[in-house]
Amino acid sequence: MANIKTEDEIMLFEREMKEFWTKLKAVYGTEQINQTLALRDSCKESIKALSEKWSKKLKEGDLMIDKIQEYSSEILQQSQRISENQEHLTEIKSNLNHEEEQKKDLTDSIQELKEELMKKKEIISSKTKAAKERVERLCKSKVLFEERLGLEIRRIHNEQLQFIFRHIDHKDPDKPYVFTLSINEQGDYEVTSCTPPLDCIAEFQLKVRETNNFSAFVANIRKAFTALSYKQSA
Repeated sequence: MANIKTEDEIMLFEREMKEFWTKLKAVYGTEQINQTLALRDSCKESIKALSEKWSKKLKEGDLMIDKIQEYSSEILQQSQRISENQEHLTEIKSNLNHEEEQKKDLTDSIQELKEELMKKKEIISSKTKAAKERVERLCKSKVLFEERLGLEIRRIHNEQLQFIFRHIDHKDPDKPYVFTLSINEQGDYEVTSCTPPLDCIAEFQLKVRETNNFSAFVANIRKAFTALSYKQSA
């Protein structure tokens, strides 16, 4: 029953539509209706074309936005890399400046050491020259000491002079009494050995440094050797 009723309603609707179009044609005319329909279709086509056009534009716009976002992301990454490189370059520049400062300090230190070394060389050269001159003067006094004091002077290693006294012990005139003399780094006389040993040798050494009277120094040592010889013989 329900299906029959539905079919009747459809048939009724179709009949009413036919009557509507019949009346519409009667009022406006077939030609005017056709023009209206043609205009409607034209509008639909225009709207469709316009919709497609704008749809295409919108898609292009979306693509353009995507491209812009992609370029923006790439530019941001490049900016970050540039910033990192700039920081790295700044660090390298700072290290280079530090190395330059260290190089300058090292160069200054080397120059100071060179100057100090040159001064030390000059001092050593001056002291060496003075020591050689003193040794030469002592050697020139050799004949005098040999004749008056029975003394023999020998030059031995390390620019030292060996003084050998004889004719001190009357029981054994050839018995040697020996002391060795050098010039130290300060340019002073220094007794490096004494045979037989003398308790007063340090005092004699200090006195010759103060007075620079070398003849008296040698004479005093001979007297001390002589006194020692008499003491040992007694």
